[in-house]
Amino acid sequence: MSYTGPEFDPPQPERPARPGRPRRAPVIVLGALAAGGLLGWLAYAAVGASGDGPDPEASRTVAAPATGTRTPSSAPHSPAARSSASPSSPSPSGSHAAGDDGKDPGAPAASGPLRGKVVVIDPGHNPGNSRHTAEINRQVDIGTDSKECDTTGTSTNGGYAEAAFTLDVAHRLRTLLEQQGATVKLTHDDGLPPWGPCVDERARIGNEAHADAAVSIHADGSAPGNRGFHVILPAAVHAGGADTRPIAAASRRLGASIAGNFLRVTGEPPSNYLGGGTGMVTRRDLGGLNLSTVPKVFIECGNMRDGTDATRLTSGSWRQRAAEGISEGIVAFLRAS
Repeated sequence: MSYTGPEFDPPQPERPARPGRPRRAPVIVLGALAAGGLLGWLAYAAVGASGDGPDPEASRTVAAPATGTRTPSSAPHSPAARSSASPSSPSPSGSHAAGDDGKDPGAPAASGPLRGKVVVIDPGHNPGNSRHTAEINRQVDIGTDSKECDTTGTSTNGGYAEAAFTLDVAHRLRTLLEQQGATVKLTHDDGLPPWGPCVDERARIGNEAHADAAVSIHADGSAPGNRGFHVILPAAVHAGGADTRPIAAASRRLGASIAGNFLRVTGEPPSNYLGGGTGMVTRRDLGGLNLSTVPKVFIECGNMRDGTDATRLTSGSWRQRAAEGISEGIVAFLRAS
């Protein structure tokens, strides 16, 4: 997702340190990651606002994960266990074809520690958006403002589209969550619908599913040299049809759990251009968050326009790790809820 698109106003540059006063070090440290999700949440609540972007409620946090589904390890995953192949189409019934894109044909149905939990995955943008410019440029109400229905998203310099990336990670994430027994719904999948959905409809899908957690997957389109991931949290918005006050605290806990686990599993650093090194940004200009009535966050997995990040984002083995990091964050959040 580019910050010049309809879901974002251009972020303000971070404030330089005062003369003679050292800049504070980032609060995410690897040593804190073993302390658990509750510690991460308490640290998040205590640190206060960061002032990123136009939102005065932007916050700092220690993004420490709760216990996930695997034994923590800093060692990279073996590329031989992953694949860069494109995902095959799932059947409408939710069954998975055998393949090496992270799907598991033997994924259990409604059994496991997350049995009874519902997760909505929102793959950012849609590969068909570029063919439906009139439809995606239509204005929709997001509570605090009106924005375009959707955008085409960004891409790497080599042409790998954000919409392809988000759908691939969403497929891998769905499989991992289903293996834990969760019921998983995608906002769109493999050309259906052929464009969108609009940002208000993406929120509505999670609301109508009564999701226990919802995650929108993205990759950024910032300047080269800007790299790293960040998780976007909903501000406590109350305007028009938007009221995130009931879900803001739970969304922060979900975001802290995902950020900590994503860092641990992927090795991708927190953003060096937003969030003050915390990997966490709070915003009030996202329709997908403003209109949500269930705990929801966005994750920008990296910057597609940076060469180092692009190498990771275009790797199937790294996308599998990205899905694992997000999954473990969701699982930890749900099991603690």
